[in-house]
Amino acid sequence: MRVALVEAAARIKRISESPRLDAELLMAHALGVPRNRMLLVHLDDPVPDSFAALVARRLQHEPVAHLTGLRGFWTIDLEVGPGAFIPRADTETLIEAAVAHFGDRAPATILDLGTGPGTLLLAALDQWPAARGVGVEQSDVARGYALRNAARLGLSDRAEIVAGVWAQGIDARFDLVLTNPPYVATSDPLPREVLDHDPAEALFGGPEGLDAYRVIIPDLPRLLSPGGIAVIEIGASQTDAVTALVRAAGMQADFRRDLGNRPRAVIAKP
Repeated sequence: MRVALVEAAARIKRISESPRLDAELLMAHALGVPRNRMLLVHLDDPVPDSFAALVARRLQHEPVAHLTGLRGFWTIDLEVGPGAFIPRADTETLIEAAVAHFGDRAPATILDLGTGPGTLLLAALDQWPAARGVGVEQSDVARGYALRNAARLGLSDRAEIVAGVWAQGIDARFDLVLTNPPYVATSDPLPREVLDHDPAEALFGGPEGLDAYRVIIPDLPRLLSPGGIAVIEIGASQTDAVTALVRAAGMQADFRRDLGNRPRAVIAKP
């Protein structure tokens, strides 16, 4: 198995920035064990018959998350697949910003606009065990993933997953509003892995990538409780534009960088 992992990583390298990790995740999936257990216990086992087919599909730019059916995010694992946006590690910046804001306190109520497979809402509810929240999702397919993830993680009693378009029909205030809207400009190029497998409605935000922000941000003052914040994911070049929209809505604006030192989140406060 050790040789198979090295050989698979060498092949995957031409299409992935994390070839060794990809190979290990696929091998663990083929074995039916967590990756850590595979590395600790099974490296000298025979190579499973299904591994070669998984590598072949990865070489066709199929995401690892679709091949394994799971994606780790923050402290949870989410079921993902076709029709739902695959969580990115950079999006954890939003949870980090919220943790930094609340400190020793905890938000009691959380709203996730465009929750997809439940990514931000369920991570936040896992972070704050006494909190309750609402995840709004327009896509029936993505909403199905969110409902299954809430049930699998034991969070269904605290997570309400509803059909809707952004905050339309939401008539409540929340301590924390989270959102990762589509922000890719229509003409921007994307890797095949993204373009072919993530739903377009979760990617593209109009000619400038700002269409969703123009809908979401004006609603934030009515959605936020006193002392609450909204944390909004942005593209690396959108800090000024999104900050201007936040200030035009009468709120304070700040931003936070991700681990790659790129602007990743705008923080809005009433």
